[in-house]
Amino acid sequence: MNAAVSAPVRLPDPRSTPDAAAAPATPLTAKDFATDQEVRWCPGCGDYAILKTIQQLMPQLGVPRERLVFVSGIGCAARFPYYMDTYGMHTIHGRAPAFATGVKLANPELDVWLVTGDGDGLSIGGNHLLHLLRRNVDVQVLLFNNEAYGLTKGQYSPTSREGTRTPSTPEGSVDHPVSPLAFALGAGARFIGRGIDTVRPRLAEVVRRAHAHRGASFIEIFQNCPVYNDGAFAAFTARERAPVAQIEVSHGEPLRFGRNAEMGLRLDPRRLRLEVVEPGRDGMTDEDVCIHDETNRVLAQLLVAMESPDLPVATGVVYCDPAPEFVDAVVAQREGVREARGGIADLDALLRSGHTWRV
Repeated sequence: MNAAVSAPVRLPDPRSTPDAAAAPATPLTAKDFATDQEVRWCPGCGDYAILKTIQQLMPQLGVPRERLVFVSGIGCAARFPYYMDTYGMHTIHGRAPAFATGVKLANPELDVWLVTGDGDGLSIGGNHLLHLLRRNVDVQVLLFNNEAYGLTKGQYSPTSREGTRTPSTPEGSVDHPVSPLAFALGAGARFIGRGIDTVRPRLAEVVRRAHAHRGASFIEIFQNCPVYNDGAFAAFTARERAPVAQIEVSHGEPLRFGRNAEMGLRLDPRRLRLEVVEPGRDGMTDEDVCIHDETNRVLAQLLVAMESPDLPVATGVVYCDPAPEFVDAVVAQREGVREARGGIADLDALLRSGHTWRV
């Protein structure tokens, strides 16, 4: 697949509604985003559900296919560009954020998506991902987290929990795992969210919000690996456990969960941490339940730190607080320099100036 890069020209935001001239004659469907390539993941892999979610969401975003670029690194998730009938780049291990940044800088018109896994993105690629997030490059990052290196036969990954037995940790991992969302917040991400592979309507809404966000957006997707780490998230994703073990957060809404929304999250003022309460019991009322504010960074840090079984796992848009975007700043600086120096410089003259010599 080829990268869609061209001369650095500033064009309209690809997420704006296409005008009549740019709009396709026939509305696009999910099938228009499916390629002729055989989808090759293990039977039952959560990647199938994620792929379907993205293919079905794409027509709703109103972005022409020629403006879409999917960039990936190495791993099971990295097959993604082959299955999306858009531009795409299958790059090298951990370097997808650098390629995605380059694509966006070369042609800001493009709508760039980065697909990575917990190993590709947070191990060898952690440094590159950090800089994409802190710079606030306008790229949607989808991180598939299965807590294992699935492509290379199930070794433990940066997100594997302590005690995880794998071919590379036969006696159990002693590493303390990385929290993808805590990492993203620490790197300066202005948008973070979570979804679950098989809960497709909720996942689609989080991805839709990420796409609407101007700047770097980071989504962790809990993705089951049925071969090497089956049921890793069953403690909070299993149907009988989900209502009491996870909470879907929504801006401006009380942090309530449970089969009948009977439980809520309260901020313990003494220990400054979230705790589960039941309004109507032990002197607790509805007023004690926190309201989700997605612009509150401190609240976001508390939410991403919650782990099952003591606290529900938060899904949805956890944090969204827009800030100036990197490529906009680069383009504005470049144009300002050009104007100050009287227009576009002569590159040939620049190369031949100063200390030169013939070989």
